[in-house]
Amino acid sequence: MREGGDRLWRGTVIGAPLAWLVLFFALPFVIVLAISIVPAANSVPPFASPLSTGNWTLESYRLLLSDSLYAGAFANAVRIAATSTAICLLIGYPMAYGIARARPRRRNLLLMLVILPFWTSFLIRVYSWMILLRPTGLINGALLWLGVISEPLPLINNEFAVHLGIVYSYLPFMVLPLYAALERLDPALREAAHDLGARPARTFLAVTLPLSLPGVAAGCLLVFIPAVGEFVIPDLLGGPQAPMIGRVLWNEFFLNRDWPAASAVAVALLVLIVAPIVAVQALERRNTR
Repeated sequence: MREGGDRLWRGTVIGAPLAWLVLFFALPFVIVLAISIVPAANSVPPFASPLSTGNWTLESYRLLLSDSLYAGAFANAVRIAATSTAICLLIGYPMAYGIARARPRRRNLLLMLVILPFWTSFLIRVYSWMILLRPTGLINGALLWLGVISEPLPLINNEFAVHLGIVYSYLPFMVLPLYAALERLDPALREAAHDLGARPARTFLAVTLPLSLPGVAAGCLLVFIPAVGEFVIPDLLGGPQAPMIGRVLWNEFFLNRDWPAASAVAVALLVLIVAPIVAVQALERRNTR
């Protein structure tokens, strides 16, 4: 009787997240994939039925490969997401290292300050940057009042604003996994390196940094994956000068109403996101061996 109860409990624990993934990830992906291989149509919904094999076509994927708009948007998304991730790493690693080395009472306060932006709506925070960066905003107004500049700086509707918005919004996703990795390090390892004559820089490069690489990989994935498909920040802060694939996807769905093309973009974006995850997992398995 007890063995049957344990088996039921294990089945529930395993089956509940599996059912969640099937219902909210696998099934929607299959639907999007099916829409991407049929032509658009003047109907509701605006695509031919995927249930008929006579409607299947790869025209949407050929459009992705032949139209420079999609290639440019993908390239911009990867480039901006990668550079933003690198900036988050350069800023977040010293922050996480300082928090991990702080006293326990101060550590809790510093962690709360890192998490504090999550208490405010993401959209409100992006709108706040619009107010700060616009030509008549607080930053330009202060610089003009101080006499540092003679005319407003172009701080918005460019890639600078997009990088700033992504770094500000996703920096906590870099700091927290780095902190978790650094906080678990045994202080005796650093003390042993110091006793063997290693200088602080040598200790960091030979001991701390290699042992924190899992946190680096986790933080980079947590920043890069949402940044590469970001829509709100490029749309509000970047303007037409910074087209990214998330904005192109939105335009295809809601402005052009070309759902097959939009679905093909979504499938390609998913493949682009899954690739670094698979690479990181392969690297972790290799390091484990």
